[in-house]
Amino acid sequence: MPGPAIKICGVTSPAILDAVIAARADHVGFVFFPKSPRHLAVADAAALSARAEGRIAKVGLFVDADDATIAEAATAARLDAVQLHGEESPERAAQLRVRLGLPVWKAVPVARAADIQRAAAYAGAVDLVLFDAKTPTGALPGGMGLAFDWSLLATWKNRSPWGLAGGLNPGNVAEAVRLTGASLVDTSSGVETAPGVKDAALVAEFCRAARAG
Repeated sequence: MPGPAIKICGVTSPAILDAVIAARADHVGFVFFPKSPRHLAVADAAALSARAEGRIAKVGLFVDADDATIAEAATAARLDAVQLHGEESPERAAQLRVRLGLPVWKAVPVARAADIQRAAAYAGAVDLVLFDAKTPTGALPGGMGLAFDWSLLATWKNRSPWGLAGGLNPGNVAEAVRLTGASLVDTSSGVETAPGVKDAALVAEFCRAARAG
């Protein structure tokens, strides 16, 4: 059985972009959220995107952003998909999907079983549901290195495509894949030495471990 698709999120430098591609990840994530240590200005994202073109799929992460902000980044960075990481409703996600003409992913924060069920509302409205760990009130919505109880995913009966995020790192991603059967795994802080500082060796190790799962 082939391994899961792999997304390395929060890439901000050409060197790490090259490392992500060399490790054969499937998706690179660009963060468009000013409060994040991984935030990219549109011009910087466009430069990285030009370097990545034809080599890896590019996903833009947004948190409750307006249409103009998303459209500007999607065009400049030639995004292949948009990831919504805020409080966006299924209706909002479906609207963006049509307006942008791009696949839309929705991150759903998880702390308990009811959070898994809440994701069913997005079936049909988005192309992929990304189960992520719920962060504390007032904290950033992701990239905190927090994991949730993966056994909760046993209650997910929907056939819609889904992925797993939240606290994944080279040491636990193989187990996560074995336990959940996730078709996509997504990491950010799990391959960093400090917030926003990616490590090429950790990226390579993560990709190897994800495929070993």
